[in-house]
Amino acid sequence: MTGFVALGDSFTEGVGDPLPDGTFRGWADLVAAELGSSGFGYANLAVRGRRFDDVVTRQVETALTMGPSLVSIAAGGNDALWRGFDVTAIHDRFDRAIARLRASGADVLLFRFPDMSVRLPLPRLLRPRIVAMNDMVTQVAERRGAYLADLFGDRAFDDHALWSADRLHLNSLGHRRAADQVLAALGRAAPPAPPCGPPATRAAPFADLRWTATYLAPWLRRRLTGRSSGDGILPKRPTLTGGFESPSGPPPDRRPG
Repeated sequence: MTGFVALGDSFTEGVGDPLPDGTFRGWADLVAAELGSSGFGYANLAVRGRRFDDVVTRQVETALTMGPSLVSIAAGGNDALWRGFDVTAIHDRFDRAIARLRASGADVLLFRFPDMSVRLPLPRLLRPRIVAMNDMVTQVAERRGAYLADLFGDRAFDDHALWSADRLHLNSLGHRRAADQVLAALGRAAPPAPPCGPPATRAAPFADLRWTATYLAPWLRRRLTGRSSGDGILPKRPTLTGGFESPSGPPPDRRPG
């Protein structure tokens, strides 16, 4: 069966785009519904909290056994938040993983990550890491003939209105925007319209304090204890099966501004 296999972490799992039953939809589900046709399958192996090593080893190996026609891979975002992160240390492994996927006959979709530094602490530390990751991904995409969805270059993602309260995950509107960018990168749709106004202003100081207590402190505790938000979580679509339709949910505005 030909089809689409999505690999990665919370971004690809769809965290931030909840459905009424408590599960997550996300950009990959939206794209799969657009690509779906008779005999076309979809699998999503992404799990929140997963780091680079897990994605380019276990998830890639599993995807290779499925024989898909398209594989998306977004990895390294969680690693960039750790002390001592060095993009040069993962470049060759990432390149080899993409080369293997391409050699299998699959098309590959990669991402330039949005600029998280506009919402998170220590922007002077975080932004250079994001830029370095995006440069590395761009080089690999060009070398291996992969599709590239440029979320970093889309100024709409600077708007806080596209992000969840935790400031780490896209909300429903943001996932729809990401899906539109992916479909454009694949040549299946026109690029989404640019934002028609300035981004939403940054949260007030008291909101920053609430965010620190509600989201940053638990994240730090997990890091200190070696735990992950993905502990005990299994992939939501572990097999390449057909007949997929995007679960229903509130239809967000496709063109923020």
